[in-house]
Amino acid sequence: MHDQLRRERDAVITAMVPNVPFDGWTEACARAAAAAAGLDGVDVRTLFPGGAIDMVVHYADLADRKMLMALAGQDLPAMRIRDRIATAVRIRLEQHAGERETVRRALAITALPQHAPAALRSLYNTVDAIWRAAGDTATDFSFYSKRGLLAWVYGATLLHWLDDDSEDHSETWAFLGRRIDGVMQIPKLKSRFQRAFSAMPNPLRTARAFRRGAAGFPGRR
Repeated sequence: MHDQLRRERDAVITAMVPNVPFDGWTEACARAAAAAAGLDGVDVRTLFPGGAIDMVVHYADLADRKMLMALAGQDLPAMRIRDRIATAVRIRLEQHAGERETVRRALAITALPQHAPAALRSLYNTVDAIWRAAGDTATDFSFYSKRGLLAWVYGATLLHWLDDDSEDHSETWAFLGRRIDGVMQIPKLKSRFQRAFSAMPNPLRTARAFRRGAAGFPGRR
């Protein structure tokens, strides 16, 4: 994306956020935000040709970049992988403090069937950014499985956070910890299953042995 275009989009989205709970992700709200940001001559239809979904996707992209900047100040290499992921998700959500209604309205836009492809790409970009910040260098199938699992964790935690009125969102962070613990168990369960499965009799081998034994049974013709 061109740097100037990104800066203009950033400025409009930042100015929109406080008004979205009242005006929605609308062109009128974007025009007012552009004027407030000193971009009166900018056509918001050019900035966001797809309308509301483009605005919401850029809102997420801006949040991803802010998250990465915040993570740069964390000592991630000293943390366990699960703690790196938890820290990233927490930072990603905490930066929306005071914006829960804005986020709800964003989710309402992404939930529309026609916006599913853009919504999935946006979610993928978020979880991919988190894994890369955590130091993931996978290039095999685990690359996709990790992102799929984190998408589930992030999505579930986001929904929990939206309705969490506990102090400092402590219930959300406990919920996040349990979800990550559950996901971290999956490779162990898979390994146990594979070991147990390998110890089971091979049904084809058993069937062949049975047929050989039956063929030599007395009285069989």
